[in-house]
Amino acid sequence: MRRGRSSQLIRDMLSEFSINTKKLVMPIFLDESLNGKREIPSMPGIFRYDLKSFSIHLEDLVSSGITNILLFGIPGKKDSIGSSSYAEDGIVQRAISLAKEKFKVNVFVDLCLCEYTDTGQCGIIKDGYVDNDSTLSVYNRIAVSYAKAGADFVAPSGMMDGQVGSIRKALDAAGYQNVMIMAYSNKYASSLYSPFRDAADSAPKIGDRKSYQMDYRRAEEFILETSMDVEEGADVIMVKPGLFYLDIVKSVKQKFSLPLAVYSVSGEYSMLKTALEKGILPAEVLDEYIYSIFRAGADIVISYFALELGKRYQETKN
Repeated sequence: MRRGRSSQLIRDMLSEFSINTKKLVMPIFLDESLNGKREIPSMPGIFRYDLKSFSIHLEDLVSSGITNILLFGIPGKKDSIGSSSYAEDGIVQRAISLAKEKFKVNVFVDLCLCEYTDTGQCGIIKDGYVDNDSTLSVYNRIAVSYAKAGADFVAPSGMMDGQVGSIRKALDAAGYQNVMIMAYSNKYASSLYSPFRDAADSAPKIGDRKSYQMDYRRAEEFILETSMDVEEGADVIMVKPGLFYLDIVKSVKQKFSLPLAVYSVSGEYSMLKTALEKGILPAEVLDEYIYSIFRAGADIVISYFALELGKRYQETKN
């Protein structure tokens, strides 16, 4: 066996996987109240952006080979129904238009209410409970507003039952049949989201999200969740988080033929980034990290390391 590992050239030739930066997606946070950009304390190297700094960031991404972005918005005001989420002049809607006008990028847009509601919940509260069907009507409005602004993909992440089918019907009825849906098909109730909730100002003010996000103690629930999204018209399916759920990634890939995205979430980023900055782990750990997710079956990886990886692989090629 060692003969096949005897030199770097031989190892490269025999390797079964290689990293294509066109398969990486960079999440980006847009803050309507911000002037410039501001680093997120729990996610070193990751920032919130206003539109001007967002445009500069996009230039850096594209020049590094990263042409896929996933947008999240932090509005200037919040209310009980998250009305800022579907405003035509909302920060995300303006960012979509800017990105599509100035750059050759695929624009994915997260579709949820947690950043926009004063409760921090992903849906509309009725009688102390997140009401499924009234939430879907708001999701439909958001999806159409994103499509109108020029989004390539809407990505419903709220884990409401029937959300993919409802959004697909709304998009089709509004004339946006070609806008695709990346479904957060398997989104687990994970403590690894904590840094994200700082980044997006989306921590729940009441209760938690365990009544609609998946229980990580269940191993087979992914079959039903993914099957529903596929039947309702998803174009891309997802597993979130990444590294702690590679068994789920592999199982989903084996059972379903749609393109599979894996979201390597904020907690994964912060752990690795801290270890890198402190010198606990070498830079090569990023290779091991990204290969592990693709090896498990991912076709697309959403990662806060996307820009860093793009620059890294560009340097390797040169």
